[in-house]
Amino acid sequence: MSANVTVVGAGISGLTCAVRLQEQGHAVTVVTADEPAGTVSRLAAAVWYPTRTAADPRVLGWAHRTYDELMAQAAAGVPGVVPRPTRMILRGTHATPWWAAAVPDFAAGPDEWRFTVPSVEMEVYLPWLLDRFETAGGRLVRHRLARLADAPLVAGGADVVVNASGLAARDLAGDPAVHPARGQVVGVANPGLVTSVRDEDHPAGMTYVHPRSRDVVLGGTFQPGDWDTTVDPATTAAILARCVELVPELAGAPVVWQAVGLRPARHGGARVELDPVALPGGARVVHDYGHGGAGITLAWGCAEEVGTLTGGAAGA
Repeated sequence: MSANVTVVGAGISGLTCAVRLQEQGHAVTVVTADEPAGTVSRLAAAVWYPTRTAADPRVLGWAHRTYDELMAQAAAGVPGVVPRPTRMILRGTHATPWWAAAVPDFAAGPDEWRFTVPSVEMEVYLPWLLDRFETAGGRLVRHRLARLADAPLVAGGADVVVNASGLAARDLAGDPAVHPARGQVVGVANPGLVTSVRDEDHPAGMTYVHPRSRDVVLGGTFQPGDWDTTVDPATTAAILARCVELVPELAGAPVVWQAVGLRPARHGGARVELDPVALPGGARVVHDYGHGGAGITLAWGCAEEVGTLTGGAAGA
């Protein structure tokens, strides 16, 4: 059954939900406080990897479906999406990771894992998603909601509201488990790198090198509960030192940008479910938030589940 659906949020979760819901025949309006280019999704290094996620069958399913979708998009030439060879440096003994089943070419060696995963340049991909949504008849409304209950009013009516509001879900959904996980990253000119390199267990902090077409994203930090969005010069220097140690070819690469983003984390993991309580006026709510640093890794799989939940809510 088709429905009028309002999606709250225009980051990677909101836009993938909007596109999937359109494909199922729903009329979709996106209500967002910020344009997609102003969301934290724009700052993501956006290489598929289930960062800080639990070994849960639902999460594996979301990650697997997203992997398949993004690799298909890469093969179809979708802007900004490419397969990225990756090396994961191992310190100590590591069992095969729970997510390896989603990655066909995963190979474990004594000192590193090697695998290929999709990489997404969000400055290109988010506008592509928005254009796909609007070309198919979708509507984007700029409005900062004070209450989730206002979403149907702002959109001009809704049978179902999809709450993909990220960090704002702490207030809009009244969910104290939602919290920021501060991430500081550095962009340098790409000296010709094509392989991502990770060292999650580096003694000085998580370290990653993610090449893109014109730059390389270097990181990083994962600081739960920290709301500070100011770039810290000492942190930048430490990131650069760790990354040059990991990939010496980066030595001397000029810094072209620095940024801080607040990942929308949640104690207990992502919430993807139908709210048992309807909004005043009768609209049902489907939640899709709390992905932390794994938004691009889970987005399409979660959007698929949101579609199933929305269909059930609309037909109830």
